Amino acid sequence: MNIKNYYIEKGHGDVIIFLHGNNGDGNYFSHQIDYFSQKYRVIALDTRGHGKTPRGTKPFSLATFADDLYVFMKNMDIEKAHIVGFSDGANIAMLFALKYPECVKTLVINGGNISPDGVEYELQRSITDEYKALVLTPDKTMEQKRLEEMLSIMVNEPYIKPSELANIKARTFVVAGTFDLIKREHTELIYKSLPNAELLFIDGGHLIAAENPQTFNKAVEEFLKKEQKNCS
Repeated sequence: MNIKNYYIEKGHGDVIIFLHGNNGDGNYFSHQIDYFSQKYRVIALDTRGHGKTPRGTKPFSLATFADDLYVFMKNMDIEKAHIVGFSDGANIAMLFALKYPECVKTLVINGGNISPDGVEYELQRSITDEYKALVLTPDKTMEQKRLEEMLSIMVNEPYIKPSELANIKARTFVVAGTFDLIKREHTELIYKSLPNAELLFIDGGHLIAAENPQTFNKAVEEFLKKEQKNCS
């Protein structure tokens, strides 16, 4: 039985679905929800096992989360949407676009990576060390088990070949912070591997949508306006 994703919804018009990062929830996009709901129907999901969405019994993986999004859209009678993903949400968005291209109007990939080595070395090593310690911890608490699953995704996923990104035909906006936790050259690799993409680095770190929302929102809005012109 599929779980039901908790979501925040606001506004009317073309649908934008926001996907948060690892161990977060839809509230991460509070600045985007208010801003974009003036012209769009905005939906911010809580991913499986995050926020108010139950864990369920399916594998805890980015692929499962992408399948959950497809089921969610079908249940909501949403044929196509603009997908905006942050961090692991960006990775889910790429996997979703590869498996369900017919459901995607445009993609915004913010702080995403296509392999674990795309993360800055010191941070990835710290995450891996913490994960290994949890794996070896006997009699784990529920919170430790939950954290182990969260970290397992960052240690073991994603693995998307650059050549696979050539199959994403939707217009894509690749966005990252100038001091992001994702290596700059990795973000540039994602951009160069996509056939129909734009690239922008915004002043700030990994959390630019929350910490520099004015610049982030305007950049995404301009990107979406180009799609509206193409469709008119």
